[in-house]
Amino acid sequence: MAVRNGDGDVIEQVRVENTDLEEIAQRYAGGEALLEATTNYFYIYDMLSEYLNVSVGHPPKLKAIAQTDKKTDRIDAEELSRLVWLGSVPESYVPTDEIRECRALVRGRISLLEERTSFANKIHSLLLDNGITRRVKPLSVTGREFLAELSLSAPWDGLLSSYLSVIDTLTEEISQLDERIEERAEGHRETQLLMTIPGIAHYSALVIYAEIGEIDRFDRAKEVVRYVGLNPVIRESGDSRFEGGISKKGSGKARWVLVQAVHSAVHTVEDEYLSRFYHRIERRKNKQKAAVATARKLLVSIYHMLDRGEVYDPPGVTA
Repeated sequence: MAVRNGDGDVIEQVRVENTDLEEIAQRYAGGEALLEATTNYFYIYDMLSEYLNVSVGHPPKLKAIAQTDKKTDRIDAEELSRLVWLGSVPESYVPTDEIRECRALVRGRISLLEERTSFANKIHSLLLDNGITRRVKPLSVTGREFLAELSLSAPWDGLLSSYLSVIDTLTEEISQLDERIEERAEGHRETQLLMTIPGIAHYSALVIYAEIGEIDRFDRAKEVVRYVGLNPVIRESGDSRFEGGISKKGSGKARWVLVQAVHSAVHTVEDEYLSRFYHRIERRKNKQKAAVATARKLLVSIYHMLDRGEVYDPPGVTA
């Protein structure tokens, strides 16, 4: 940590451990501090905020305006303190405690799903080791029946049993987490509004709410689209203007849920508003681009719904 005086001069360099945070914050109480939005910054932010005016910097933007290519803790600290002194901090969003809790729930579920998929892949690999090329789904009834009838030699028989046991445990944990997610989603006005959209249920609604955060921090729908990374990348050169793919900056989890919601709305419940738009794009381009474009349109509708406190009603939504 670098400390500057009112003239902008560095007067102290302090190496801060988490155990020293409160002591450091009390020493400089009433001052300003800047953190980078790293994976563990919430705890540090909460601790320092009790005594200091804390800003959280947006890492890519901080890097873009930094004056040096050198990367050391000392240089990073001096650069952060310089930005605070200049009043040039590109700030990052700091979610509320409620948003953090919702994020923890939905991201925890994603982690459990990824872990379960990992063990399903281990089973596929184990079967291949034994010359079995059939693609088996360990979560399906037919898949379990097939695996139960197998007669494998040691140690593969024991490994298969262990992998299936882990999958069953993870499935039970996911089921319990789903109950907590459903309860949390039922308790928020925002998620209740989102669940009026065909194709969006408790989990999808909570992901969108948790990843976007408070809707009133956005002034326009375009800002939300850009925040989620569904905005097209525009390149201009002279008189030429080229619109490429989406930026993919922001929450990949929100983008994925929105695209899945589109597939459900178009191919399962056949929502007229989204289906009409989707098929028009599909005829001109392809299914993937149609899904992404429709997800962007859906997100614009979501912005207006949450901003106005309205349920899903396509004819009354500006998109």
